[in-house]
Amino acid sequence: MSGITREQVLEALKAIIDPDVGRDVVSLGMISGVVARDGNVGFSVEVKPEDGAAKEPLRQACEDMITRLPGVISVTAVLTAEASAAEGGPGNGHAHAHSPAPSGPLPAGGKRAKAPEAQGVPGVGAIVAVASAKGGVGKSTTAINLAVALAAEGAKVGLLDCDIYGPSLPRMMNLSGKPELADDDKVMPMEAYGVKCMSIGFLVEEDTPMIWRGPMVMGALEQMLRDVVWGELDILVCDLPPGTGDAQLTLAQRVALTGAVIVSTPQDIALLDVRRGINMFHKVDVPVFGLIENMSYFICPHCDGRSNIFHHGGARETAAEMGIEFLGEVPLDMEIRVTSDAGTPIVASNPDSDHAKAYRRIARQLGETIASASASGHRQAPPIKMM
Repeated sequence: MSGITREQVLEALKAIIDPDVGRDVVSLGMISGVVARDGNVGFSVEVKPEDGAAKEPLRQACEDMITRLPGVISVTAVLTAEASAAEGGPGNGHAHAHSPAPSGPLPAGGKRAKAPEAQGVPGVGAIVAVASAKGGVGKSTTAINLAVALAAEGAKVGLLDCDIYGPSLPRMMNLSGKPELADDDKVMPMEAYGVKCMSIGFLVEEDTPMIWRGPMVMGALEQMLRDVVWGELDILVCDLPPGTGDAQLTLAQRVALTGAVIVSTPQDIALLDVRRGINMFHKVDVPVFGLIENMSYFICPHCDGRSNIFHHGGARETAAEMGIEFLGEVPLDMEIRVTSDAGTPIVASNPDSDHAKAYRRIARQLGETIASASASGHRQAPPIKMM
């Protein structure tokens, strides 16, 4: 039952004819990113940007064809409209089968022909990005503890892991297994510590590399935003990958972000990248709510002596220089690392600790800022038109 191969997928798709051209989708080079593993199949249907959503029936026909093959358990077919012919898009005459796609039940059809105006997510009051322009600064640990802290303060909170290449939410929230499907084939988020969670890590094995091009990353992000049953949320926290690439631009340009929070360590080399990250959000008209200094200092557990291992106060100074708010500092501490690795965020596992209280203070301040921004109407989403 698990013997379906990429070659069999491509062979079956040769039966699907694009009616506008009169040729099959494989010979037209419209099929890319094919993967078949344990009965789970994923691929992209690449179309010209001007064709866009008009090709949705073609994508559906491809998905239906593969669904009928013996041994197929699930199919993920994503409509993409970003790649040019030079990049392997429609019309180059070659099908690609080198980029893995999700093996789980993420619904298909998340891509659109052109970048739409920034829209909100139905039922979600505020969407806040937690970002860092540099890796290794503890951004995911911060995002997860802030989400848990906001939930502990009484907010209805969701957490979206936007890191397609290195998802960490499943382990850090101690979640495993596959998400369930709702009656309308949308995905039900998983839940831990009062927070609704979604990550590409729920759909692939933990050690599976995601060798995806930009359009597939953006398609997956849009699906996890709009094809997940988030329900009524006060805040959706989006944990972005480090840098200023596809994920950041997709979220900033296509989603009505209420604002962004930047996480940094205190040293100069990290703060250089922070300035770039802040300027990126400014360029796309997303307000930066503030800067958090992580690993701000270290208290020796033996002598209680304080060491500023990565310097101290650099984030506060940068915030002042760039005219944004400094939200607070979190120390470098083994317990934060241990609880993160164990999937028991310190805000939940040791709420009375000084470190948990630091996250709670930042969360309360962030909640007030979000409420103020929402009341002012900045980046409010236009009405959602359901297709």
